[in-house]
Amino acid sequence: MTSDDLKARLLECLGGPWPDPCELRPIVRETIGKKGYRIESVTYEVEPGDRVPALLLVPDGVDADHRAPAVLVCHQHNGQWHLGKSEPAGLAGDRAHHTGVALAKEGYVVLCPDALCFEERQSKHLAGGDFERFEFLRYVVAGKSMAWKNILDLRRAVDYLCCRPEVKADRLGCYGHSMGATHTWLVGPWEPRLTCLVGNCCLPTYAAIHRTHILHCFPNFIPGWFQYGDTPDIAALIAPRPLHLNFGELDGGSPIDEVRQGVETIARAYERAGAPDHFTHYIEPGAGHVLSDGMWRRTRDWFRTHLLARSG
Repeated sequence: MTSDDLKARLLECLGGPWPDPCELRPIVRETIGKKGYRIESVTYEVEPGDRVPALLLVPDGVDADHRAPAVLVCHQHNGQWHLGKSEPAGLAGDRAHHTGVALAKEGYVVLCPDALCFEERQSKHLAGGDFERFEFLRYVVAGKSMAWKNILDLRRAVDYLCCRPEVKADRLGCYGHSMGATHTWLVGPWEPRLTCLVGNCCLPTYAAIHRTHILHCFPNFIPGWFQYGDTPDIAALIAPRPLHLNFGELDGGSPIDEVRQGVETIARAYERAGAPDHFTHYIEPGAGHVLSDGMWRRTRDWFRTHLLARSG
């Protein structure tokens, strides 16, 4: 099966064609000054009546006359539904995951949106995981998947970045840790405007999930896809655009034996696409489900190479 055929099957499994985009109707709610950058609290419309709250980090000196590359940062899950965009934006959560701040200090414009069911996108009727389970099942009975909705929302996030006058729209990256990594390789095949992507600590194959009985977060589960491929086959559809993946050798959420097989699948796709150097991966010995210094150094260097160095 060709990559185009596989992508068509994936779209069917996800839930079918993407709707025509509505107007973004962006709103800036608040601006917070920080040392070296500012944070804008914004919302924009992803579907009629569905507004996504996000935090935009803009480095000092970046404006319409001095534009910069941008990175879309997808937050983690970690069973912390009260946290979303605020963690990578440096306003809450684990300092190790204030990655949006670190990227802003590198000179990028950074967008951190809330994923469905997190932070400002929680329910007034169901708490935390109950609401997430409800939303997953609501999409399933509609013939779609939560992954379909996550991808749609992230594509609209790219639309928002592209409309910002400070952003070099031809130099866009995407980064995520854990569930954010899943979101990164999920949106990658559908968003050619993303110049390069980095996923940290999440490539749970169905083979590994079934072997070790993992109860993983819902975006990983795409109804019907396993008859055509596994999760690495989705990430492989990003080829030939630059993709780097980090893993911890002891990460129980992405069992390493299947990860090693999965990165070989992705590498073969990049070889077929004539861009073998555009896919790299790093497995840190003795590490678990973390963002280590070594993982972050490789993330930073990947964006420097494929965004900053070529931004002009």
